[in-house]
Amino acid sequence: MSGKINRQLFTAHEHALEHDPCPECGAELLLRQGKHGPFLGCSNYPECEYIKTLHQNDGHIVKALGVACPECGQELVLRQGRYGMFIGCSGYPECQHIESPDGATHDESPQETIPCPECKTGSLVERKSRFGKTFYACDNYPKCRFAVNNPPVTGQCEECGFALLVEKKLTGGKQLQCADKKCQHIQGSKKPA
Repeated sequence: MSGKINRQLFTAHEHALEHDPCPECGAELLLRQGKHGPFLGCSNYPECEYIKTLHQNDGHIVKALGVACPECGQELVLRQGRYGMFIGCSGYPECQHIESPDGATHDESPQETIPCPECKTGSLVERKSRFGKTFYACDNYPKCRFAVNNPPVTGQCEECGFALLVEKKLTGGKQLQCADKKCQHIQGSKKPA
């Protein structure tokens, strides 16, 4: 493998973008790199603040499924989201029906509903990160960003009174721990003197 980079690959890509004018002011769009990935930005910035993202992890439709939504009757579609593929109603945001690709609906829960201790209006639901790790977050996201990594358990911390516990697997077995990140008291243990 050669240690030299073929610069022609980059210039060809840059030239392909040069001919797209800004839809707001007509100036040239330039390839930029931001904290959320690449985007096209107007060369007339800061006078014109037009941007267009180039990544597609925003819930865009991959395929229409030809199946009716059980909530509103519109067609279900396969979407690519930030944390992977999911099935959702084509009528989003009016209808917010969501299913995982294995057919389980978003609001199905084999366990009890656990209220969110932060906003007190939402419930904690199981989610998967983009890396496949399970976590539990408030279903009022993005209004409420409360989340825990361990399975939530209804209860109150004996140390600080926080309204949620989590199940922690330790070498001695499973123990309940306060879900408040500032406390994290193991329930039933004595506080050191």
